[in-house]
Amino acid sequence: MKRLALLRHAKSSWGNPGQSDFDRPLNNRGLHDAPLMGKLLAERGLRPTAIVSSSAARARATAELVGHELGIEPPAIQITESLYLASADNMLVSLERLAANDNEVMLVGHNPGITSLANRIADAHIDNLPTAACFYIEADVQTWPELLFRPGRLVFFASPKQDLS
Repeated sequence: MKRLALLRHAKSSWGNPGQSDFDRPLNNRGLHDAPLMGKLLAERGLRPTAIVSSSAARARATAELVGHELGIEPPAIQITESLYLASADNMLVSLERLAANDNEVMLVGHNPGITSLANRIADAHIDNLPTAACFYIEADVQTWPELLFRPGRLVFFASPKQDLS
């Protein structure tokens, strides 16, 4: 059994027009929402053994803030450039490469790839994974790539604007 939490990075700042997309930090709302989601996910019983995150500043900060609330610190937070604006297929490749032996993982990434991945590997459909939202599935598979052929079951969807209870 594998469990996967897909988490889109929290809200980022557009305050510096000259800043590269990769370097955009979290804004005030993002700095509030990321730890809030971490606390709420901990209350829901999430216990990932690894967090695999895009290396973009906003995703990395989200992973660290959520991870802290879940009791997960580096090196269990793995940062990879391959998740920056990655497609669904590339996300699965990164997951297999970095967390093949982990049965419960959180993946922190970007749209549109993370929404596309959610729709390909679960028995539910979502139009858009909002910032700081979590799409949590469990699947009766042995390896992460099997999710493409044996989609998992959506356990829950949660966002800062939607109560988790």
